[in-house]
Amino acid sequence: MTKQSSSAAQTEASPPPQDGRKLRSQRSREKIIDALFSLIRDGDPMPRIAEIADKAGVSLRTVFRHIEDVETLNREMAEQVEAEITPVVSAPLKATSWRGRLEEMLQRRAQIYEHVMPVKMAAGLRRFRSEFLMADYQRFLDEERTRLVAILPDVIVQNKPQLAALQMATSFQMWRRLRQDQRLSPEDALETLAFTVERLIQDV
Repeated sequence: MTKQSSSAAQTEASPPPQDGRKLRSQRSREKIIDALFSLIRDGDPMPRIAEIADKAGVSLRTVFRHIEDVETLNREMAEQVEAEITPVVSAPLKATSWRGRLEEMLQRRAQIYEHVMPVKMAAGLRRFRSEFLMADYQRFLDEERTRLVAILPDVIVQNKPQLAALQMATSFQMWRRLRQDQRLSPEDALETLAFTVERLIQDV
């Protein structure tokens, strides 16, 4: 092989320098997001920059460079959570009666809420300083309501106080209060929610 052909082959095999920098930057961002998730799930909703850098194995300068674009990080964190829970949320309910589907949905929500609770709480601390997180929070509430209404009979949907009470009883906010404020175990929290929901629909 001639020097010219060897040089051409190397050029084809190696990405341009600009592409290499982009790949390294993307890998660094992924490490930072993974580190942020890990620290949040370990119980620190607002980890310090130095802790993120240490966990990610990158420099403080690298973290600061990516943290400057906070909304992009917020969006990527939200997308990662969405990707984790979508298979559970979207799986068809198996029960044939609306009561059975409501019970199944409640069990499924408890599983999802328990998984996302640290991240949702961390997002709650940032929500009032982030247009994206505020919009994402509202979207989450809307989806909760839409999926609940799709299960319930019209007699409940048309009863505004009863529907509002069921929305609250099956919401993430209720799960957080039972788990964090009242310090119930996941099993006891689910039992409490099931008890509440049953009382709300017992006359239907």
